[in-house]
Amino acid sequence: MIKFTNVFKAFPKGGLALKDVSFHVAKGEFAFLTGHSGAGKSTVMKLIYADERPTSGEVRVSGYNVNEMRPRDVPMLRRKLGIVFQDFRLLEDRTAEENVAFTLEVTSARSSTIAARVMRVLTQVGLAAKAQAYPRELSGGEQQRVAIARALVNEPTVLLADEPTGNLDERATRGVFQLLRDINASGTAVVMATHDLDLVRQAPYRVIELQEGALVYDSAVDEAGTHDQATSGGGGGGGGGGGGAGGGAS
Repeated sequence: MIKFTNVFKAFPKGGLALKDVSFHVAKGEFAFLTGHSGAGKSTVMKLIYADERPTSGEVRVSGYNVNEMRPRDVPMLRRKLGIVFQDFRLLEDRTAEENVAFTLEVTSARSSTIAARVMRVLTQVGLAAKAQAYPRELSGGEQQRVAIARALVNEPTVLLADEPTGNLDERATRGVFQLLRDINASGTAVVMATHDLDLVRQAPYRVIELQEGALVYDSAVDEAGTHDQATSGGGGGGGGGGGGAGGGAS
């Protein structure tokens, strides 16, 4: 579903944002993308939704080769993705319902289906009762839920969440993270970029850690290697991803 193969990404003025990064995220998987600020997390995200192109190596997403995409194909890729950012990016002069509906309107969805689709995702994120509220009338956590509903309304196969809890307090963070877990449990793959290791430790999900543009830890690979080397009856199973992240990112 998402495959990076020996990906390098150079900064415009020199230096490397990514250095020989390779990983594969499978259908329906939940993967944390961790690392300190400047580690390369946002660059990985931008490559996935084709806002950037790799300098070398290959990026494949939902059947598309990002390296070779024509500009007119980029919107088609993004319709298969849901994207959530740290800063919500809601239209202040539109209600929650109108913010979500706008995504469908710009993709020429049938007008007769828009209202029902919008209410379905607002219900899914727990905001059906606030469909007519404007962003200024919502808490930070509620605004992020609207942003998640907007990302879900096209029924994406992958949800990208780039530091989605970065502007939220602890309670709102827990609520948004649980919502992302529920979305993943329904079958949508989730890639969540975060530097919040407390979140990473809460769930036994895949962990991919970057440092200064290089991939330094991948719990899926690490666990597979450990399992191969273990004697029969030894070796740990699920849950190692969350625990490994704590050691890998410390």
